[in-house]
Amino acid sequence: MLTCRSTNFYSWRQRFLQRVSSKPKAARQNSFRNGGEVPMSRRFRGPVWLIISAFLLVIFAGKNFIPEAVAGVVPGQTPGSLRILGKNRAVAGVCPLKHTSVRGAISGFIARVTVTQIFENSAETNIEAVYTFPLPEDAAVDDMTIQVGARTVRSVIKKREEARAIYEKAKATGHAAALLDQERPNIFTQSVANILPGEQVTVVISYLQTLQYEDGSYTFVFAMVVGPRYIPGSPTGKQAGGWSPDTDKVSDASRITPPVASPGTRAGHDISIDLAIDAGVPIQTIKSTLHDVDVMHTAANTATVQLRNEAEIPNKDFILKYDVAGSKIEDAVLSQAVPAGSNLSGGYFTFILQPPARITAADVTPKELVFVLDTSGSMWGFPLEKGKELVMRALDELYPGDTFNIITFSGDTHILFPEPVYPTAENIRKAKALLSTRTGGGGTEMMKAIRASLDPSDKQDHLRVVCFVTDGYVGNDMEIIGEIQKHPNARVFSFGIGNSVNRFLIEGMAKAGRGDSEIVSLSDKADAAAHRLYERLRSPLLTDVSIDWNGLPVTEVYPLRLPDLFSGKPLVITGHYNAGAKGTIRLQGNQAGEKVVREIPVTLSSTAAKQSILSSFWARRKIDALMSADWSGLQSGNIKPELQKEITQLGLDHRLMTQFTSFVAVEDRVITKDGKPQRVEVPVEMPDGVDYQHIFGEQAQPSSQNFAMRKMVGSGIGAGIGAGYAGGVGGAAYSTNPASRVPLVLSPTRQAMEGAKDERDKTPELTPAGERAALESKLHPELIKALDCWNKSGEQCKMLQNGKLQAQIFLATPSIEPETQLKVLGFESQPKNSSRKILVGSLPIEKLSAIVKIAAVQFVSPFKT
Repeated sequence: MLTCRSTNFYSWRQRFLQRVSSKPKAARQNSFRNGGEVPMSRRFRGPVWLIISAFLLVIFAGKNFIPEAVAGVVPGQTPGSLRILGKNRAVAGVCPLKHTSVRGAISGFIARVTVTQIFENSAETNIEAVYTFPLPEDAAVDDMTIQVGARTVRSVIKKREEARAIYEKAKATGHAAALLDQERPNIFTQSVANILPGEQVTVVISYLQTLQYEDGSYTFVFAMVVGPRYIPGSPTGKQAGGWSPDTDKVSDASRITPPVASPGTRAGHDISIDLAIDAGVPIQTIKSTLHDVDVMHTAANTATVQLRNEAEIPNKDFILKYDVAGSKIEDAVLSQAVPAGSNLSGGYFTFILQPPARITAADVTPKELVFVLDTSGSMWGFPLEKGKELVMRALDELYPGDTFNIITFSGDTHILFPEPVYPTAENIRKAKALLSTRTGGGGTEMMKAIRASLDPSDKQDHLRVVCFVTDGYVGNDMEIIGEIQKHPNARVFSFGIGNSVNRFLIEGMAKAGRGDSEIVSLSDKADAAAHRLYERLRSPLLTDVSIDWNGLPVTEVYPLRLPDLFSGKPLVITGHYNAGAKGTIRLQGNQAGEKVVREIPVTLSSTAAKQSILSSFWARRKIDALMSADWSGLQSGNIKPELQKEITQLGLDHRLMTQFTSFVAVEDRVITKDGKPQRVEVPVEMPDGVDYQHIFGEQAQPSSQNFAMRKMVGSGIGAGIGAGYAGGVGGAAYSTNPASRVPLVLSPTRQAMEGAKDERDKTPELTPAGERAALESKLHPELIKALDCWNKSGEQCKMLQNGKLQAQIFLATPSIEPETQLKVLGFESQPKNSSRKILVGSLPIEKLSAIVKIAAVQFVSPFKT
C-alpha cells in the first residue's frame, strides 16, 4: 500500500484496476497501441497527484570466438537494405531484427516501458541473432519474456555466468532461448538462439524509469542507438562480435562496439513509439525535440503520443517534453511495506523534495572556469560547431572577476594558457580564435583532458569549475567517472552535445564532480545552455543539503551524499525503513548565505503491499552507489569481490539487471536438431549528426570476420597521437574491401555550413598592435566597447555617467604605489574595498590608456553589483 500526505485515491484505483484487468495482456497491448483506455474524468485536489498517480500506475502493473556471419553491404543490392553474409560471403538472408516497438505508460514522474524486439529469420538455416542496444542509464530493468509461436516464456534472473551457461546449453541442444546482458548501465546485449528459417521470435523487455522534471516540465527520453565508442589501450583478445578487440583499458570493448551500417545503407530494422501520459494535472504543451509525433489530448490531464513515421530510422534519441499547469510540483513522500511472504523486510520509500525558489541575489565571487572541448572525429561537423558555439557564448557571459582557460582534446590535449587568465579583450579574442580553428578528427583520449583540467585543483585553495563539452563516445567511461571522483576541490558541469550522446557518462561526470549536466541536441540553442550554466553557478538553489530524520527508523538512504541543487530539478531520495512510523523530517541547506529549513510530515506505511515497486528503485540506487565505489575495477573487469557479491545479490533479490545478473529464457521444446546456429551480429545505425568517415576513416568499418588492423594517418588540427581502437586520427580502424564504401554525401545544410567554415578559415586574423594591443591586454571587452563609443562620439555611452564609469581593478599584489598612481589618474576608490588586491571605484574613461600602463594592474572590468 502506498501512503502520501492528505490523499484519497480509492476511486482512481478502482478505475485503474478495471482498465488493466478487463482484457488479457495481448488485448491490452493492442488497445494501448490504438490510444489506450484512459480515464476521462479525474478529481485531483492538487499537484501532489502528479507524484501519487505514478506509483498507483506502476504498482499494478565464456570463450573467445569469431562470429560466423555479419550483416553487411551486398554489392549489386539496392542501397538501404542489409543482408546476412554467410561463411563464403554469399547472401544468406536479410538482417534478423525486423522491428522494435516501444510502449510507455507515463504517470507523474514514473514511466513503465516495454520494449518489444521482433527477430525474424529469412535465411535457410537456423540463426542466432545478437543485438546491442541502449536503455536509460537509471532504468530498473525487471523483466524479459520471449514468444516462440504461440508460446510465451518468462525469463529467470541468474548470476551472469550461470545465465550464460543455461543459454549456451539450450542453444547447443536445439532450444529457442534468449539472454539479456548488461554491459553498461545504458548498454545491453540481447542474444536470441535457434531462430528457425521463416520463423519469428519476439522478445519483450520491461523497465521502470523516472522522468526528469524541471521548472514545470517533464522529459521522457528513449535512446535508440549505441554510438561508436573510441577504445583506448592495447588489444588483449576478443570475447564478442564487436568491431573492436578488447583492450587492457576496456576489457569488454568487443561487447560495446556493435557493427555500424555503412553510409547509404540502413540496419534494416525500424521503430515505433506509443506513449500514454497521465499527468494528474492539466497538460499545457507537448513537443518532441527530434521526431515528428502525433499527439491526441484525450482529456485535460491525459494524452497519447505516437511516433508519426513507424519506419523511422533508429539513429537519434526520442526526447519528449511536456509542460504541466503550475510552476512546480509539491513535495511527495511515498512508502510501501514489503508484500507478505517476501524475503525482504520492513519497507521502502521514495521522497520527491522540491528545491526553494530561485532568489535574485547572485554569488559574484570570482570563479575559475576551465572549458574542455572534445574535438575528436565523432564530433566533426554539426556537433563540434554546436560545442564551439556553446563555449563561445559561455565566454561572453564570464563575470568580470572570473578567470578562465580552454582545453581541447582528441588524440592529444591542447591547453590554451599556462594557467587561467582574466577575460580581457585579448584573452577572449585568443580563445575564440583557437576555437574557430578546431576541426573534428582523431581519437577521444578523454583521460588526458580529465587529468589536465582537474589535477591543478588538488593543490589550490579555491574552487575550480570544469565544464566538459563532449558526446561521450568512449569505451572507458567508468574509468573516467572514477578519475573525477579523485578531485574533490573541483566542480564538474558536463554538456552532452549531439542527438544520441552517451548519457551514462554525461550524467555520471556531473554526479561524480558534484555539479550538474545538460544535453544540448543539435537543434537546441547554445546560448540558452550557456546562460543556464551561469545561472546555476551564480544562483544555486540549495547547497550543503542534509536531512534530519528526527528519529524515524530509516536506513540505507541513497544517494549517500545529497547533491547541491543548481536548477529546478527535485531532490529524489530513496531508502529502506525497519517499521511503519510517523514523524516530521527537516530538509536543511544554504541559499545565498542564508540557512534554509523546511519541515515535511512523513508517514511510513506498515500495511503490506500486494506488489513492491519502491524496492526496485531503492535497489537500483544502491547498485549505483556500490558501482561508484570501484569504477576503475568495473572498467578493468576486476571489481572488488565484496562489491560484486553485494551487487549480484541485490539483482537476484529484486529481480533486476546488473553487470553481474542477467535474464535468460528457454523454450522447453526442442525445435531443431541442429544446435549450431549461424551467429548474426545485428548492425546499428550511425547516430544522427555523426559522420561515418571521421569515425572509421576512408575505408569501410571492420568486418567481424576479418580484422586486420590499420593505423590511420592524422589530418587537421588536433590530430591524435594516442593508440586506440576507433576510426579517425590517432586511433585504429579495421581494413575491409574499399569497394563497399559508399561515398559520403553532405546535406545542403551541411554543405552550407562547411562552405561558411571554409570562408572563415580563409579570413586572416587581425592582431591589434600598439596602444590598442595594450588596451586589449588588460581591459574587459565591454570597456573596450565603451571606450570606442566615447572616442567616436564624445558623448555619453553605455556604462558612462559624466565621462566616468564604475570599474574594478585587479592588482598583481596589494601595494600603496599602484593605488597612489591610480588616484593621480582620477580613480576614486570606494571607502570600503573588501580587498586591496581588487579595487572598486569610478574612473575617467579617457584615462584607461594610462591605467593599463601601470605594471601592477592586471585587469580592469566593469563593476557589476
